[in-house]
Amino acid sequence: MSGTSWCDQLDLLIRSRSPILWIRSLEEERVEALLEQAAVRLGNRTLLRWDFIDGLSGAPNRQGEAARNPMAALACLDALPADQGTILLLRDFHRYCEDAGICRRLRNLAGQLRQAPRTVVITAPQWQLPPELDDSVTVLELPLPDSGEISRLLESIAAACGQPLPAGVLTQLSAACHGLSEQRVRQLAARALARRGRLSEEDLAEVLEEKRQAIAKTELLEYCPTEATPADIGGLEALKHWLEQRRMAFSEEARRYGLPLPRGVLLVGPQGTGKSLTAKAIAHSWSMPLLRLDVGRLFAGLVGASEARTREMIQRAEAMAPCVLWIDEIDKGFGFAGGSDARSDGGTSQRVLGTVLTWMAEKTSAVFVVATANAVERLPGELLRKGRFDEIFLLDLPSPEERRDILDLQLRRRRPDHRIPLEVLVDRTAGFSGAELEQTVIEAMHLAFAEGREFGEADLVAAATQVVPLSRTAREQLERLQEWASGGRARPASRLRGMTNSDAA
Repeated sequence: MSGTSWCDQLDLLIRSRSPILWIRSLEEERVEALLEQAAVRLGNRTLLRWDFIDGLSGAPNRQGEAARNPMAALACLDALPADQGTILLLRDFHRYCEDAGICRRLRNLAGQLRQAPRTVVITAPQWQLPPELDDSVTVLELPLPDSGEISRLLESIAAACGQPLPAGVLTQLSAACHGLSEQRVRQLAARALARRGRLSEEDLAEVLEEKRQAIAKTELLEYCPTEATPADIGGLEALKHWLEQRRMAFSEEARRYGLPLPRGVLLVGPQGTGKSLTAKAIAHSWSMPLLRLDVGRLFAGLVGASEARTREMIQRAEAMAPCVLWIDEIDKGFGFAGGSDARSDGGTSQRVLGTVLTWMAEKTSAVFVVATANAVERLPGELLRKGRFDEIFLLDLPSPEERRDILDLQLRRRRPDHRIPLEVLVDRTAGFSGAELEQTVIEAMHLAFAEGREFGEADLVAAATQVVPLSRTAREQLERLQEWASGGRARPASRLRGMTNSDAA
């Protein structure tokens, strides 16, 4: 939601006499500034502010009134003229609503406020709303500042210090700061001014570090720097071609052509076939930040906290757009969300899954979701339905041709000029995953290094005999996955024909 449309929604709620608004945000100063602007737009209404320590402010001769007295803070409206339009901002007031008297007073006040041009606004990042107040409180989520708000903020800071920003630098910095709170943007600008006396493109690196810290503090998402490229992935040519087409779909030309923003891709396959590496390569080749989500972090012990964490995760991801959101091992996080096990957690996993699915189906932001799964049979059917992902790809065990490519890639990474023949090794590694092929090369190097010599074909073949591939230890799981995909449920990630049963034997 853009800043303008959010303000329009706020104005509408106040004009329609919604009695109590809960603005869900950590940015108190920004909320206050937005309410000041709304008070002016709506006919110069009076804006009163209250917190537990300093009491009331914003009214003549009433400074400090109701300090340490939440009940008196609500009573302050009674002393105002009946026709005086007023907005009362209560900071941290959610902490006192568990008190029966405060809750009852709010319910009584809600009925009175519907008859007068007055609105109570409570600002808090989280609040387990009492059931008695469900019909009285309207929740309004304050998004992080959009590009336009950030641009105006930076422009005003630069002008105030007498160093106007060139248009190109302003655009760069505004885009880089997308995803940060207004307070963090101000702090970044203050540090830049203290260091160099001006804002410039030199601040971009610090903005990136600030984003990493902001993501880290949420404990929901992990900011993953990556240098991986599609060239680091052996095989998977069909998937690489599909991803290259989707990269072009993020451009302005694609918008003018009428293409929607790509939604995402689900990568299924046995362990070690390159799913995680593919997620990293997408972000790097598309020049987008990579955010990794461990679904387990969404679940918290308190009632309603998991849903709140899920909303925060979505808000953070959308604020970082354009970005790649990597949901790692989604089958472990949501594997039983639709089954009987959902009853053991009071339906929390089902509600969290529902929130994520709704967002994936309806999102209009440039967040490309890359989900990886090993055991696709554990996933609920609604996650696999068309509209959640643009496509589902099966990353099967590599074919002989792909094994040659992977081995050559791994060898050239360590010995750029290697001349080791690979025919015998390709034959001896039937049923190996990409990760197991890499381990084969590393094991061969250990064998030769222990004897103080360079490794060669014999070492590689010897190392291959010591690796027990997943295709043998988890044959049944692999066969179930291949059977599931063979029914047209997933596209093969490689144009080359996948491994046959005889190849794995």
